[in-house]
Amino acid sequence: MKENNDLITIPFPYINLDFELNIVDSNSLYKSWVKDEKFVSIKELMPEYSVDRPQQRALIGDKYYELFTTKYSKGYSVFFVENPYINNVGQIASNILVGILTLDNYAEIQEDMDEVRLPHFMAIIERKINDYFNYYGGLLRKFEKDKFLFVLNKDMLPVLKENKFSVSEQIGKIEMGNKTPATLSIGIGMNGRTVNEDMEFARGALDLALSRGGNQIVIKEDEERYTFLGGDGNEVSRNSKVRARVKASGLVELILSASDVIVMGHKNPDLDSLGAAAGIFAISRFYDKKCHIVLNKVTSSIKNLYDRLCQDGRYEDVFIDGETAQSILRRRTLVIVVDTHRAVLTECPELIERTKKLVLFDHHRKCADAIENCALTYHESYASSTSEMVTEMLMYIKGIRLTRTEIEGLLAGITVDTKNFAFKTGIKTFEAAAYLKKSGADTMSVRRLFKNSIGEYLARSDTVRSAEIIYGNMALSVLHREVDNPVLLIAQTADELLSLEGIEASFVLCESDGVINISARSLGKINVQKLMEKLGGGGHQAGAAAQLDNVTIGEAINILKETIEIYIEENN
Repeated sequence: MKENNDLITIPFPYINLDFELNIVDSNSLYKSWVKDEKFVSIKELMPEYSVDRPQQRALIGDKYYELFTTKYSKGYSVFFVENPYINNVGQIASNILVGILTLDNYAEIQEDMDEVRLPHFMAIIERKINDYFNYYGGLLRKFEKDKFLFVLNKDMLPVLKENKFSVSEQIGKIEMGNKTPATLSIGIGMNGRTVNEDMEFARGALDLALSRGGNQIVIKEDEERYTFLGGDGNEVSRNSKVRARVKASGLVELILSASDVIVMGHKNPDLDSLGAAAGIFAISRFYDKKCHIVLNKVTSSIKNLYDRLCQDGRYEDVFIDGETAQSILRRRTLVIVVDTHRAVLTECPELIERTKKLVLFDHHRKCADAIENCALTYHESYASSTSEMVTEMLMYIKGIRLTRTEIEGLLAGITVDTKNFAFKTGIKTFEAAAYLKKSGADTMSVRRLFKNSIGEYLARSDTVRSAEIIYGNMALSVLHREVDNPVLLIAQTADELLSLEGIEASFVLCESDGVINISARSLGKINVQKLMEKLGGGGHQAGAAAQLDNVTIGEAINILKETIEIYIEENN
């Protein structure tokens, strides 16, 4: 490229293009700007460039520019003017963090408290929040009755982490006739290019905090990285039936507009996953829509229910593997994911990438890599099981009738995830169970779905007997026997270890398909979900799991113990 005399006098980067948008001329400011990089076409420098827009904005490198384009006889002239206002905002954004704070159980407190006391209660909360952020030099503004926006210098974040955002503990101690303590959730965004981007990060972080049960702080430091603080409290059950009714209506509309339906649960399916899938199949059948259930492997945990479903002629050719599901996927196919919200854990992740219309139902606490862009999402971490959520929706579909096996499959799903109604049971859990019982479920028939072989029983007994006590109140064991479904058996063993006196948490490991599986259970004092998240897994506060690749059992045990030690240090 040459440089003519006219270009030399222009005080900003300037280029000439031919009609194919190739760069044919430029001035010295442009050359010093791009340094040693050689761009043949402007599209290499700015892929979204268009000659149809005489003025447009572009982020080039770490600065924003206004591009002005004019046409001349041989092509186009483009000059770049730096936008100092936006770039200065970006510099400001690099020094601050933006946060949104919400009183996440405001509705429950409002219902519990006397109307006369509520304004005074909220005034005390607002004063404590103001005092807290003013102390650290922050700017705080209330923008809804239960939400606050704050801006802080990033240098304050380590201090806030050190005191574990003590404002949350202060709010929880306020008592003025409220039956439940107030809890806060905070979403923080930082390191965005602009303040607006930090704000978007904060909104996303708050959504993640609330979907994980609330009472915690989530920090989004960039496009992919999250930090979680708190979250040790139990999820607050919401007894309103409006949400389930709205989701049921939305699901019906999506099914009616679809050509067919494909339901998919998680790998190594359990009774909750298959029971929920059978419930969705029943809804699709009620509206005369062809439905398939993706099932790559029939594990011992679901074999009894699977066999009973297959005896029903309506389930002929319903169960397919992931490869077949991909081959029958059409533009108007509705894909419904149940009992997981992570694509990597589904039976066929490729379906999620290829489908045009996706629905998600899950009850696990939300992870950072959750499936997004769903046409409908019903994700409630306080629900006992996905089978409970599907049963709730069934209550609002008039005239629907399920087979006895489908009804008992849903009740089995609720039973297995609540450990016989001992964990994570709320009012809605018993309402769902009562609805299924009224619809014809036989509890003795449901119990038969949990039958284990003598070999599995002996393997579980050996694993319990070989357990060691670690850190005074935790049990650790390894499954050494070969069984059909080792992942299910270690989960059952972890449950059983909790019945031992003095044990607050249990961890059981096994090797399956070259991967080390860890099943973790807790009575509530120890948050095993946070522990498993450190290992790339997830779940609930009282029950979680993780998988470790490319390690031996011995190495996995050492990694687990190191992770537990870090957790103990962080929570002391």
